[in-house]
Amino acid sequence: MQRRQFTLLALGLSTAPILFASPLNKRKYVVAFAQDTMANDWRAAQVRNLQQALSKNPDVEFVFSDAGGDTARQVQDIENFAARRVDILITSPRDAELMREPIARVYRSGIPVILLSRRVNGEEFTHFVSADNRAIARQAAQHLAKRMKGKGRILMLQHIPTSTPGQLRTEGFLDELKKHPGLQIAAIKRADSQRALAIQKVEEALAENLAFDAIYAQSDSMALGAIMALKKAGLDPRKIPITGLDFISEARAAIRAGELDASFTYPTFGHEGAEAALTLLRGGKLAAKERTVPSITVTRDNVERVEPIF
Repeated sequence: MQRRQFTLLALGLSTAPILFASPLNKRKYVVAFAQDTMANDWRAAQVRNLQQALSKNPDVEFVFSDAGGDTARQVQDIENFAARRVDILITSPRDAELMREPIARVYRSGIPVILLSRRVNGEEFTHFVSADNRAIARQAAQHLAKRMKGKGRILMLQHIPTSTPGQLRTEGFLDELKKHPGLQIAAIKRADSQRALAIQKVEEALAENLAFDAIYAQSDSMALGAIMALKKAGLDPRKIPITGLDFISEARAAIRAGELDASFTYPTFGHEGAEAALTLLRGGKLAAKERTVPSITVTRDNVERVEPIF
């Protein structure tokens, strides 16, 4: 079967084949990242952050693949990297259950596996780095409950529901809403953290005459898409509380403009992933199997003091 070309666009990375040794026959470590999709700005930034963090190490080569948002292709990319016996495999699994066994096989083969932002249903991996998605979702629900004075209907724009962040960002929000009986979910519309899909889903909700008083978007990309759709429909987003998640630069601008009510920092974990990979390559041991990175709630009160993740 012909090997699919790995996508190495807009990152200043070489498109040459993976090399396992330098011309001087010195050992060259290969760290491979099987990315879900490069069509999402957060995921593209995740790849860039990893590349930048590893680029200071001349004995480490970083390569990555783009599955184009397709679970089967991401599994194939993982298997291709494993067949080439890369030294470290990093991935962010699109499907927590379907990718459990393929990732476990790589782990059992002796290749360390680092999971970033998303984990699998199981424990057969080396290290997992993320933020507390359930806690962030609870904070988003608490924020909207306060803004809405405990009454109203919320439109939820959902991240990929087969991924652990998509699951936890939904479960945590719904759990917290149980404490606020005056709040209801108007609808849950899947938009996969894609801006274009979020525009489509909000337009769909408006066409259905769906009544909603606020929007809980499980990523800033979806929140920004929702803002665009509302404006296109002649509605003022400043009058509809909207929360996002990630805190990218565009979210900061939207908070400054009063169009986005709040966001929650969710770094790409590229630095932490590179740090873990280098520790393992140097023969060190990781302090823990899982690492949780703190998140900050960002509103107009502190938007000038918190730096966007990119």
